[in-house]
Amino acid sequence: MQRPPIGALPFSDWRLGIDRPLLIAGPCSAESEEQVLDTAHGIVRAVPEVKAFRAGVWKPRTRPGGFEGAGDAALPWLRRVKAETGLLTMTEVATPEHVDAALEAGVDLLWIGARTTPNPFSMQGIADALQGVDVPVFVKNPINPDLQLWIGALERLAAAGISRLAAIHRGFNWFERTPYRNSPMWDFPIRLKAALPQLELVCDPSHIAGHPDRLGEIAQQALDLNFSGLMIETHRDPAQARSDAQQQVTPSALATLLAGLIIRRAVPEHRHHDELEAYRDLIDQLDEEIAQKLGARMDIAERIGEFKQLHNVAILQPERWERILRRQLVLGQRLGLSSHFIEQVMNAIHAESIRRQTAVWEQAVPASGSRGSEPSGPGPTVH
Repeated sequence: MQRPPIGALPFSDWRLGIDRPLLIAGPCSAESEEQVLDTAHGIVRAVPEVKAFRAGVWKPRTRPGGFEGAGDAALPWLRRVKAETGLLTMTEVATPEHVDAALEAGVDLLWIGARTTPNPFSMQGIADALQGVDVPVFVKNPINPDLQLWIGALERLAAAGISRLAAIHRGFNWFERTPYRNSPMWDFPIRLKAALPQLELVCDPSHIAGHPDRLGEIAQQALDLNFSGLMIETHRDPAQARSDAQQQVTPSALATLLAGLIIRRAVPEHRHHDELEAYRDLIDQLDEEIAQKLGARMDIAERIGEFKQLHNVAILQPERWERILRRQLVLGQRLGLSSHFIEQVMNAIHAESIRRQTAVWEQAVPASGSRGSEPSGPGPTVH
């Protein structure tokens, strides 16, 4: 079955007067009309560059008993924000009923939360509710690092006719301890952009950092990676917030944070373009050489597979592989490459080598099902 194309439009074509970098700010939750309006006015005074006001109306909680948002009662508050400040309004939807209520209230932008994105049934229900209504929709990455679930959610919305479509990177829950609330795992949004280069991609540094002290570094990293914008949780009094109090900032703190960021250009000025293109040409040449060398390595791996099959030697040789990996880690350190990068690259090479050698054995299996002849003696350890 052919996947539906994702023909996402750039922000400049969204007919909302927005462009890159798009700045979105507002509280985690809409708690009261006063809190929502005070925060919105504070944002406009402190950071006039902000174009959209975010606030959670319906809040999914892990366990019952926590503040689950003000619900439908908060929608008129967002209408007042738009009327009094001119900011676009934005909220999270998780059910078709949320979609209907938000659209009826005139909410400008919708987002799909990280708990909803990985559920195909929920996503299809939302897509069905949006059929024929080309409202802008932002899709947060799923809680766990699964690129296909993220893309699948976007595809369901695209199939419903949503062309003003964007993604939000908010980090992933992961078993490894990191200094962040959610691990950034920057390779996932990079891979998403590689698969869907036309898609606008916004970073939510609040949910990645989990604390204002680390907001700046995450936001700058996103801008350096050419993200399309930032969504930052902002509250008039973070200490009194009813959800995510530890990661929200005041409007004045938001202004200080944004003033310290360097906005990168997507395309360099003309006088620098030739120099950049020369570097890119060099990278293209090196990538070609890498591919050629990998191809040669896999050819040798196949020959080793043939030797192992002939002499009845096991394909997997863990001790040999450990020696290879240790040697490459030492070399990588000398070259300034991280151990994580070396392990990822070498493990991928190892997996492909095993696959190629296994394919050799499968092709050589005789009709009787036996693998090769009996060895005349102990076989050598070869990889």
